[in-house]
Amino acid sequence: MLHVDSIFAATTAATAPPALAAGGDPLPPPFTAVRIFTETRLDSWLALGLVLAAGLYLYGVHRLRLRGDRWPVSRTVFFLGPGLGGIALVTLSGLHAYDTALLSVHMVQHMVLSMISPIFLALGAPVTLALRTLPLRPRKRLLAIVHSRVVRIYSFPLVAFAIFVANPFVLYFTGLYRYTLEHAWAHEVVHAHFIMTGCVFFWPLLGLDPLPGRWPYPARALLMLLSVPFHTVLGLTIMQSTTLLGDDWYPSLNLSWSNPWDDQVVAGGILWAGGEFVSVTMLAVLVVQWIRQSERESRRLDRELDRQEARQRADEAAGSAV
Repeated sequence: MLHVDSIFAATTAATAPPALAAGGDPLPPPFTAVRIFTETRLDSWLALGLVLAAGLYLYGVHRLRLRGDRWPVSRTVFFLGPGLGGIALVTLSGLHAYDTALLSVHMVQHMVLSMISPIFLALGAPVTLALRTLPLRPRKRLLAIVHSRVVRIYSFPLVAFAIFVANPFVLYFTGLYRYTLEHAWAHEVVHAHFIMTGCVFFWPLLGLDPLPGRWPYPARALLMLLSVPFHTVLGLTIMQSTTLLGDDWYPSLNLSWSNPWDDQVVAGGILWAGGEFVSVTMLAVLVVQWIRQSERESRRLDRELDRQEARQRADEAAGSAV
């Protein structure tokens, strides 16, 4: 009887369908660095959007060069490299295959999509590029959008800060996160939401585009400082939580090569350490921008004083000649 049962169990295990992750995809094999390359997928709508964004940006730079205008190479590198490239790295590479199986991988995506890539997209100044290359009518429409009431509200630093801080808590500590794990389309929407939230927060603080209602540098630096402890609190809360994010989702996957509790501690540590590192680094970038802006203002004042002195000498020379 035991022999028959063991044969039946073995046969059942051999014929049973594999466990499925979100969207009906089979669960990935044990995570290794090599898997980042071997599990790459380019069949998502996001891949098409990234290619389109890169193509339009490069076309704009090309039009400027044909016209004889200069566009800083650093802006192009920022926009295409850490900007669009960072989004592609965490959403199209093999990391994508593990984002519903490992919370730690999802947190890496969270950091890149909401903090790192939006910063470099802002430093790429795509709106300025569009304003310099678009024909008159589309340019006026873009300016109308940039200065619209909706953009003024969402780009106001305090509103953007509130959205940036509140969103992760709403996502991870409600049933919404479990829903995104169960539905692939919702998980993709969260990726897009991370990018938009990061852009709304960092564009008015660090971006080079002409946005309405931009705060002076001291106020921007203060707001950046206030964002530093936010990821510390969130990361420590996740590390010390007595419940798993996503309820029983991760244990139900029965991954023999990953412990959901240990992985959640790693995920919280990534959010904590990564958030502090990025925030402090971006504060340094903001200070550098502040110094450069002060230097430009000083040079402008010096030129104005030189012009006034030249006019005064010319007036004196004219008076003495009379």
